[in-house]
Amino acid sequence: MLCLSSLILTYCWVLFGMGIVLSIKQTRSREIPYGRYAGKSNSRRFIPAKLAWFLQELPSFLVPMLLVWRSGWRCGMGRMLLLSLFCAHYFQRTFVYSLLTKGRPSPLYIVMSALIFCSVNGFVQGHYLLHCAAYDDSWLTDVRLVTGVTLFLLGMAVNVHSDYILRNLRKPGEITYKIPKGGMFEYVSGANFFGEIIEWFGFAVATWSLPAFAFAFFTLCSIGPRAYNHHRFYHEKFADYPKSRKAVIPFIF
Repeated sequence: MLCLSSLILTYCWVLFGMGIVLSIKQTRSREIPYGRYAGKSNSRRFIPAKLAWFLQELPSFLVPMLLVWRSGWRCGMGRMLLLSLFCAHYFQRTFVYSLLTKGRPSPLYIVMSALIFCSVNGFVQGHYLLHCAAYDDSWLTDVRLVTGVTLFLLGMAVNVHSDYILRNLRKPGEITYKIPKGGMFEYVSGANFFGEIIEWFGFAVATWSLPAFAFAFFTLCSIGPRAYNHHRFYHEKFADYPKSRKAVIPFIF
């Protein structure tokens, strides 16, 4: 398959634009119709959290794997390593996180929007790595790859550990909110979001590609404001909420 360079460039600019718009919208309003804010949505069609996460995350794992299969698995060590990072994140989100989550049901249109986005993004990231990027053997020892993979793995560890802390905040039957403690939650209110942001910027460094950077930027704009809204929520709900914690970037914001 030939590299669809024009399509990829267009997609990147769309991601940059969508990220900016989404960031502004979420910062100005708390009416975010999913997660703890889903109850404020006017939609009456909801999908259970476990099924919602499975359906919307699956394409990001499945589409790149299908692209690899169509290429005959002749991808080269560099491409396979980078694709493995991308697929590892979404394998965890699809087959592990979705089964363990105790989140609230999600509106159907949110799930469908996420499913479409994950399908398109999975195709673009996979297609670029397989048919556009060029990585020779020296890339395996390049400082950008080593740094990027390290950041990705650290971010994924923070993300998974933070999700574990959130899942175990409440005992069975409890419905009240509690202050998360431990791990990166000692520094930021959105530790799980911080971990995912670090993951995708690490991936962008490892691939040294515009599509990966555009996705990392979109992730920052998408879940960064969500962490900020959580931060405000905690401060308003708990008088004893730690004043030293930042929203999403330790010691800064």
